[in-house]
Amino acid sequence: MRPGITLVWCLAAWSLLGFACALGWLPISAWQISGGALAAVALIDAWTLSRLATPVVRRILPGVIPVGVERDATLQLEAGDTHAVTLDVHDLLPGDWPVHGLPRTLRVTPGVDSTFNYRFTPAQRGSFEFSGCQLRLKSPLRLWRQRRQVALKQTVRVYPNFAPLARFALFSAEQASRVVGAHVQRSRGEGTEFHQLREYRVGDSLRQIDWKASQRARKLISRDYQHERNQQVVMLLDTGRRLLAKDDALSHFDHVLNASLVVSYLALRRGDAVGLMASGGDARWLAPQRGLGAVDTLLNTIFDLEARPVATDYLEAATLLMQRQRRRALVMIVTNVRDEDIEDLLTAVRLLQRQHLVCVASLREQALDHALEGAVDTIEQAIGAGALARYLEDRNRAHQSLRSQGVIVLDVTCAQLPAALVERYLAVKRGGLL
Repeated sequence: MRPGITLVWCLAAWSLLGFACALGWLPISAWQISGGALAAVALIDAWTLSRLATPVVRRILPGVIPVGVERDATLQLEAGDTHAVTLDVHDLLPGDWPVHGLPRTLRVTPGVDSTFNYRFTPAQRGSFEFSGCQLRLKSPLRLWRQRRQVALKQTVRVYPNFAPLARFALFSAEQASRVVGAHVQRSRGEGTEFHQLREYRVGDSLRQIDWKASQRARKLISRDYQHERNQQVVMLLDTGRRLLAKDDALSHFDHVLNASLVVSYLALRRGDAVGLMASGGDARWLAPQRGLGAVDTLLNTIFDLEARPVATDYLEAATLLMQRQRRRALVMIVTNVRDEDIEDLLTAVRLLQRQHLVCVASLREQALDHALEGAVDTIEQAIGAGALARYLEDRNRAHQSLRSQGVIVLDVTCAQLPAALVERYLAVKRGGLL
């Protein structure tokens, strides 16, 4: 229990009264009587505060929330006895997550639930615990305040940002691809798998005409074909030191997970099977699965994955993938290619190409683009620009080495990654490369 601001002002006034008595302006008895009265009132007020029951607190919060997205939480308070109480409320969030609307001052009345919302933004993925709720009760005369903690433990799981997936559910697979930003080229009459019969259109080849159906319908009917379904896509994610960089509030690895979810969802919508392998820091393996239910499995597999400050062994990752994935698949490696890693990466890619089609998405730091746009006015800036040019030259040479081996290479920033992955996946499907 600690003194409130009201008691502090009362003690200050009592001290001034004592100063007046010391100067002979008032009798000393006035200071003594007022001090005794203040002490009695303060003791009664403190005793009353100590007897107040702790209010009952309930927290309403989803068990699963996306990282980096502001969310609402609700706190409900109910008076613990027949007395109203004024208090400050602060929820004990995990870590240093940004929060708005806390602490909050309330007056809790018996028989009436006091409810308020606050907003917070999860800054990390994984499993976290809200340890409790901290209350600071104020005495009836505001002379004292007492801090109490309500044990209100609740575990939440912070997943990669799955909000775009909910939005994509409102669109067809092709429309969702456009929402991502991918350039979708329509292809008619291509593919190897029968899709539907439709009325003949000018430009259809004679091979598309179904003559039996045309005879029955008394008009020309064409067959529509779609790209083959039930193919397999495997996301190979680097969880090493290359993905620890940040361009905004999220790390590159968080952006990689979000983009991987987008391309996986669209591949599942198109009837393909999607798997995932993480290697470097945290390791994880999920065999390719079909159906939109696989999205939940994928989320549960990757929600606590983290990049670690260790070097990634690309050859080891490729060897493990070859052992686990026997069927031919589109393997999308998401990493940050550096010239010092290129020999190891080239060896790993050649191994994977024996069985699979390989695409390497190389993340580029946004700071590089900003640095290229900046003016060079000093010798220090000139040295920095020269070092940047050398770095970009080495990076481009590493990418060219991969392309010379027949590897699809994407040199993109975090913002460009989702659209680039989706666009490349669709291009592979259109070209029948699997």
